[in-house]
Amino acid sequence: MAEGEVKLEDSWKFALEAEFASPYMAQLKQFLVAEKQAGKQIFPKGSEYFRALDLTPLDEVKVVILGQDPYHGFGQAHGLCFSVKPGVRTPPSLVNIYKEMESDLGIPPARHGFLEHWAQQGVLLLNSVLTVEESRAAAHQGKGWEQFTDAVIRTVNEECENVVFILWGSYAQKKAAFVDTTRHCVLKAPHPSPLSAHNGFFGSKPFSKANAYLEQHDREPIDWQLPEKV
Repeated sequence: MAEGEVKLEDSWKFALEAEFASPYMAQLKQFLVAEKQAGKQIFPKGSEYFRALDLTPLDEVKVVILGQDPYHGFGQAHGLCFSVKPGVRTPPSLVNIYKEMESDLGIPPARHGFLEHWAQQGVLLLNSVLTVEESRAAAHQGKGWEQFTDAVIRTVNEECENVVFILWGSYAQKKAAFVDTTRHCVLKAPHPSPLSAHNGFFGSKPFSKANAYLEQHDREPIDWQLPEKV
C-alpha cells in the first residue's frame, strides 16, 4: 500500500498522507501480504481496495453512505459499500434500499446492483473495513482498516461543507458519531438488512431528504436512478 503500489485519487492521497505513512498501515499491509502468500482469496482485488475514494474525489463529496465489510462471496465486492459487480445477483440489503428508493422517489428497482453511477456523482460509498477473506465474514475486522476509514470520515467532516451522512444501523451511527451536525446533515435509520429494515428503515426517505438538503445549500442533487445498462 505504499505510494505507487495502489491506485489512489490525488486529493485523497494528499489528505491521507499521514495515514499511509503510519505504523498501523504498514502492519495492515504486512497482514494482507501474508494472507495472500498463505493462499487465501481476498476480496475485493487489490486495485479496488480504494475504489470508493478513486471514484469520489474529496472536493466532490456530497453524500457519505457507510457500510461495514465487503461482501465475501466470489465476484461480488468491488470496493463500494452495498454495491456488487454487474451480473451478480442484487444482495438482500440492496434490494431493500431499492424498495425504499421506489417508495421515496418513485424510481423502480434497477435490475443490477452496480452503484458506480452514484459514486461518480459524489456519493462516497465507504465500507468501514476495506477487505475480507472469501467466505469468512468480518475476517479482517480489527486489522487497521477501521482506523483508516475513521480518518476518511474525519477528513470529510473537517474539509468539506454541507455533506449528507446517511448512517444505516448502529455500527455506522457509532462510527460517525463525531460528525459536526452544524456543518453537515446526518440522516439516521435502521440498517436495510432483512433483519432490521422493517424497524424504521422503510419509510425513512433518505434519498429525498438528502437531495432537499443539497438543494438548500446550492449543491446539485443526486440522480439516484441507475442506468439500465452497465
